[in-house]
Formats: sequence, structure tokens, C-alpha cells
Amino acid sequence: MKRKIVLLCIAAAVVAAPAAASSTATKVTVIATEFHFKLSTSSAKHGTITFVLVNKGTIGHNFKIDGKKTAVIGPGKTAKLTVTLKAGKYPYSCTVPGHAQAGMKGIFIAK
Repeated sequence: MKRKIVLLCIAAAVVAAPAAASSTATKVTVIATEFHFKLSTSSAKHGTITFVLVNKGTIGHNFKIDGKKTAVIGPGKTAKLTVTLKAGKYPYSCTVPGHAQAGMKGIFIAK
């Protein structure tokens, strides 16, 4: 009986571990409109950061930072991008041709 209890405790710990890890990620909301990004914060503590892209524009956009990017999403859609950043400055942009040049870019700071 003791062996079953120990195995159940180990199984419960393994199942709980991913939820605990994801709760430590910082969430940054990125609102995309035509040729403009508005981030809920321009900086955060270094570590795991989840950027949530919300397209409130009328054309497709994506979000790229630290060499990773979301898919291009249509109006009214959302996408998530989780990255692990060391302390530093990270350029971000929309990679749809012409969008960064029109203003969809900036610098995010990981402290």
C-alpha cells in the first residue's frame, strides 16, 4: 500500500510541474493595429516572457523578437510567442513586407 501512495505522490508532482513553470512566465500583451504596435509594457524582468499578439487591425500582422516569430494572424485573431530573454535590449517588429518600415517596430528591454 505504501508503494502505491508514493507512486501516486510522484505522479501528482510530475503532473503539477508544468503548470507551476508556466505561471512564472511574464505576460506582455501586444496590440497590433495598422502599422503600429502597443505593448502593455516596454520592459520586464529577464527570463521567460510570453508575448500575446492581438490583431485589432484590418490586415494580417505577426510579431518577431529574438529570432522567433508568430504566424501572420488575421484581424480579430491572437497568437502567443514565448521566449527566454537574458538581460538586454531586444528589437521587435512585424515581418510582413513594409510593415516594420511603416512603424511596426521597437525595442523591448529585459532587465
